Amino acid sequence: MSKRIAMSIAAALGAIGLVAPAAYADGGAGDTEILGVTVNHGSSVIIGTTYPKSFDVEIDAYDDSGLLSADTTLDGPGAGYASDETICETDYSCTHSFTFDPRVDLDNGQAGTWYVGSWVDAIDDDYRWDERIDSFRLKRASTLTTNASPEPVQKGRTLAVTGTLKRASWDDYKYHGYTSQPVKLQFRKKGSSTYTTIKTVKTNSTGALKTTVTASADGYWRWSFAGTTTTSAKTSESDFVDVR
Repeated sequence: MSKRIAMSIAAALGAIGLVAPAAYADGGAGDTEILGVTVNHGSSVIIGTTYPKSFDVEIDAYDDSGLLSADTTLDGPGAGYASDETICETDYSCTHSFTFDPRVDLDNGQAGTWYVGSWVDAIDDDYRWDERIDSFRLKRASTLTTNASPEPVQKGRTLAVTGTLKRASWDDYKYHGYTSQPVKLQFRKKGSSTYTTIKTVKTNSTGALKTTVTASADGYWRWSFAGTTTTSAKTSESDFVDVR
């Protein structure tokens, strides 16, 4: 069964109040061990509104005879589900490639914490099953803008810094303002390589940001959002202001 079909079946079951069948309890036979898992090279999986996202899931395992194959499942909120079986290419790891398409496989309720389970078979017929080896985050992509004005500005005068924080919707494939989120306003003085946080401002009901500061030196202004469990972190492009 393809990954996309498996996800669609699980979503359909969830829509009528059912869930995917329960997995086997953890267990195994022989000396096969599952040591860990690495998803997307250790980073969250971030998906926008338009393009499919492919990412690797590497199962680290061991058996003294070598590894044969791994059947791996991904389980997430909102009846999110995907599975894949692969032949292990090395004696110590089995790598799967999953693809999630926001226009086919996902809705907003599936953003958040996902769990990885795997059944690993060894060459000598030993095996191991772990239902939840570890977890990873599946996140909606975000955008963030910055504008500082007026430009140029006289030293000691008020500078207005605005911006907008938005995040992808997997329901209508658009970006919408992300409300009531804390975002840091940061400044880097001309000639410096370090940004300093000046203050933290919350987005309003449309995701907009606005604050004022006193212009003191030439430099770069930007907004920085730390992200949430469902939405990616984002730092805006900087806006240079000439202070005269």
